[in-house]
Amino acid sequence: MQVSRSLFDEVMVPNYAPSAVIPVKGIGSRVWDQNGREFIDFAGGIAVNCLGHCHPALVSALKDQADKLWHLSNVMTNEPALILAQKLVNATFAEKVYFANSGAEANEAALKLARRWAKNEFGEHKTQIIAFKQGFHGRTFFTVTVGGQPAYSDGFGPKPADIVHAEYNNLASLEALISDTTCAVMLEPLQGEGGIITPTPEFIQGVAALCKKHNALMIFDEVQSGVGRTGHLYAYMGLGVVPDILTTAKALGGGFPIGAMLTTTAIAKHLVVGTHGSTYGGNPLACAVGIAAFDTVNTPEVLNGVKQREQLFRDGLHAINAKYDVFSEIRGQGLLIGAALNERYQGKARDFMLAAADEGLMMLVAGYSVIRMTPSLIIPEADIAEGFKRLDKAIAKLAQA
Repeated sequence: MQVSRSLFDEVMVPNYAPSAVIPVKGIGSRVWDQNGREFIDFAGGIAVNCLGHCHPALVSALKDQADKLWHLSNVMTNEPALILAQKLVNATFAEKVYFANSGAEANEAALKLARRWAKNEFGEHKTQIIAFKQGFHGRTFFTVTVGGQPAYSDGFGPKPADIVHAEYNNLASLEALISDTTCAVMLEPLQGEGGIITPTPEFIQGVAALCKKHNALMIFDEVQSGVGRTGHLYAYMGLGVVPDILTTAKALGGGFPIGAMLTTTAIAKHLVVGTHGSTYGGNPLACAVGIAAFDTVNTPEVLNGVKQREQLFRDGLHAINAKYDVFSEIRGQGLLIGAALNERYQGKARDFMLAAADEGLMMLVAGYSVIRMTPSLIIPEADIAEGFKRLDKAIAKLAQA
């Protein structure tokens, strides 16, 4: 069957606007399209391909599990699910794990658990959820409403109730909203979609203190920042606070769909049998790949390498900015990097992304005025250098336009 971009318009729901490029092969941080054209991948499938494309450990794990057991549902458990859960418990604050298929589903579980915990522990009145403007927590109706970007949640009728939004990095804004009716405060420990915004230490410490004061759970959405992305296994480990609930997905499966919610025994006990579930959650194939990804990432070599590569990305962006004066600020941590466009290029992040693609470089945007890079955590230095050569060519053309 001949496949082209036009087929998308014929058979797919039009909620996406994919590029004309159709990749067919990837190895490490390089990708080839139908015509054999090569791209350097600074996008990583939106922070998903933490070990690049077709990493041998992940391929081997998937092939091995494919010959054993594909699916059971949670009527029974399976070995890969239990092994991965044990690894997550051993490596984090968590004592209990719930598996899902995506970050949105992990966040849905976290929010439902918070509401149930508050109801059981304090009563029907404690239902308020506070999140932050420009946050992003998924596309279910509950999670997209909690996410602080109305453009994503408007237009679908009445929204889930008792959800309010504070300003990120503004503790006074949170303090004005939080009360003893608040059941949870949900935030990204490094905002992704909202523009790659790093929290101040004072803000994070203040959020934790306010949650404790008002008996509210602190939920960290680490869907994008987790699994080594910041140079820590999870970002909270570098912030001096411990969340009550943490969600993880994206890089957890290195490209295979899986998500998880992590929490303590005392909180987890409120999701009793029948209160929540997922047919595919904890799928043996996904968990087997997740084990391989987790074991590969959770090593000093890889985590320390993230910090080293971060500096190469920062150096590359600063060098380009010295030549073309297009960025006002370089943001982020580890390999979740954002370059905010200066006043002359406001609203043109997509133009930069498309120009880069024309030169054979895949990257992302974070809003209308920030370009985003979330490459493989083990991207070779040669690929970083080549990617920046291509970005230089792209920006040179934009600067001359």
